Amino acid sequence: MPQADGMLLLSIFGIAVNGYAAYKLSEGNSLNERVLNWHLLEDVLGWVAVFIVSIVLMFKPWAILDPILSIGFTLFIFFNVIRNLKQTLMLFLQATPDRAQLERIRDDLLSNEHVSDLHHFHIWSLDGERNVMTVHLVLVGDVSTEHIQTLKNDVQRSLKKYNFEHTTVEFEFADEQCRDEAQGN
Repeated sequence: MPQADGMLLLSIFGIAVNGYAAYKLSEGNSLNERVLNWHLLEDVLGWVAVFIVSIVLMFKPWAILDPILSIGFTLFIFFNVIRNLKQTLMLFLQATPDRAQLERIRDDLLSNEHVSDLHHFHIWSLDGERNVMTVHLVLVGDVSTEHIQTLKNDVQRSLKKYNFEHTTVEFEFADEQCRDEAQGN
């Protein structure tokens, strides 16, 4: 027979500790913070269920409630793990965070009169919140070195609204072979 008094005291302690930790993490935006906060909220819900079952057990000797609660809560956690698995997997695989944003950035870069094409264009997320971008921009015809500084400023200005953590932009002249393609990459 479960010890209802001990369950009640432990559940109050669990609700307080995990509830406080979940509250402190509730403003996090990174995937790590969100997953950890979700885990703490699951713990709080589990302790609330233990609290309720312990009160019921004080009045009714339904020992079956304890294993039913364990199975139910395990299924609840499993469902939420599966639900968040895709986002976590995409982060580990360094997948492109947002295809629509990728197209907007591509259009912004190609809208510059000195850029004829782009390749080796990649965006990935470091943590679900901060993104990184690399791109090779092919310049039109003869772009003077004086125009390159203006072009750098234009590119920097157009990328600023996307709040990248880091960007790498490589310029290639129209008649120049891409260094990466020449090496077979």
